[in-house]
Amino acid sequence: MPSGGFQPIEGGQQVVRTGVTRTLVLSVFTAILGSFQFGYNIGVINAPQKIIEQSYNESYVSRNAPESQSIDAGLLRTLWSLSVAIFSIGGMVSSLCVGVVSQWLGRKRAMIINNIFAFLGGSMMGLSQIGQSYEMMILGRFLIGAYSGLASGLVPMYVGEISPTHLRGALGTLHQLSLVIGILVAQVLGLDIFLGTGSRWPSLFWVTLIPAVLQSVLLPFCPESPRFLYIVCEQEGQARTSLRRLTGLLDVSDALSEMKEEKRQMDSEQKVTILQIFKSRTYRQPMIVAIILQLSQQLSGINAIFYYSTDIFSKAGVEQPIYATIGAGIVNTAFTVVSLFLVERAGRRTLHLAGLAGMIVCALLMTTAMVLQDKFPSISPLSMTAVFGFVAFFEIGPGPIPWFIVAELFSQGPRPAAMAIAGCTNWTSNFIIGMGFPYVADLMGPYVFLLFASFLLGFLIFTYFRVPETKGRSFDEISHTFRNRRNPSLLDAEIKASTELDRLGGEDDA
Repeated sequence: MPSGGFQPIEGGQQVVRTGVTRTLVLSVFTAILGSFQFGYNIGVINAPQKIIEQSYNESYVSRNAPESQSIDAGLLRTLWSLSVAIFSIGGMVSSLCVGVVSQWLGRKRAMIINNIFAFLGGSMMGLSQIGQSYEMMILGRFLIGAYSGLASGLVPMYVGEISPTHLRGALGTLHQLSLVIGILVAQVLGLDIFLGTGSRWPSLFWVTLIPAVLQSVLLPFCPESPRFLYIVCEQEGQARTSLRRLTGLLDVSDALSEMKEEKRQMDSEQKVTILQIFKSRTYRQPMIVAIILQLSQQLSGINAIFYYSTDIFSKAGVEQPIYATIGAGIVNTAFTVVSLFLVERAGRRTLHLAGLAGMIVCALLMTTAMVLQDKFPSISPLSMTAVFGFVAFFEIGPGPIPWFIVAELFSQGPRPAAMAIAGCTNWTSNFIIGMGFPYVADLMGPYVFLLFASFLLGFLIFTYFRVPETKGRSFDEISHTFRNRRNPSLLDAEIKASTELDRLGGEDDA
């Protein structure tokens, strides 16, 4: 039975706030298995790097013996870089298809079919050692990247559309939570006491099939997005049934009325494509906000932290820095849970600002510690504190919020195209950082975190002046924020004042 009911508000009025039903739990859990898959394949390639490189060498020698006793170091570096980077390339390509696929197949069916990429990619990576083929590993990484690119758009879209308004932020955060759990599980399984050995490492990639199978089995029992059914497919009866299953309520007329208004606005506009979304003054502002928020995640320096963490922990005197890196992964997961409980209390904008501000402070501490570490070894604990703090503040705001807030900023019409653009921005910036960061780090050394601190400051200023609060608002109210071209933070106060006037007017009528 759902836990929910009438919640009192000022003025003696009552509104129905739906609780959490078994169907909603099942649907969200099943969807975020795709997020787990995404995170797992981000982290799975790192721990067994040396072992996989040795496998590449054996494959090369078996093909070229007796002419060659080992693979050229430059070729090996190229093959490994391609194995890592092609994951992002697959994500970049497929993320642009999110809008078309989600409208053509629907959210649920698109997630089911997307698992074909997971099955093919996981199988090719798992068989690469037996087949003595690094080409199979590279192609498998591309396919699992394509899966992850679609999942990064489909999961937040589906979860956002099936969630009650007052739970949308908390449930949206589960995408990031599942992602970081996937990274952590991959790090742990990659240890040599588990699967990170010369004989067991292919099993790391066979694990990819487990969430794919589970999601494929469970998705048929989950309802399709009611917003998709009503607004896109014009199937009011099925949308009503889906809403009843998700909310546990017999009377879903309020939710249908909101969708009807959204559909009316969508019908009055032309179909929105990726190109048109930039040409329209109505959508240009929220699209810029969505893009900047995605950049604030990838250009925050979080990848740099994980890149430097092993070296930082080594200098701090940690005998096995890989375990300290896993500790950072645990902090990563724990503070995503913190964000889950705070997002509906503090709001999206507030948490994002707090996260950015905290990361700036930690970046400055990191720079100070790394510059002075050789002269003052006792300052090493400051390095570890800064690393853990940086990761914690990332998961409070810039980690989870950019993924799901895009679905809140746009109504049903432009939402698929907007998700595609935002996803492609995230994947492209991820690829650029992955390929370019080692060169920037070599150039700037420990001062590289000052560069990220400057980025974070710019994102902080932008968020303060241009990003509106979306907590507790319908999609139509959020769209109204951008139709007003003034400071969104000032409009927040105006909407609250307008709501209070409406309440007082209702009291006078009574």
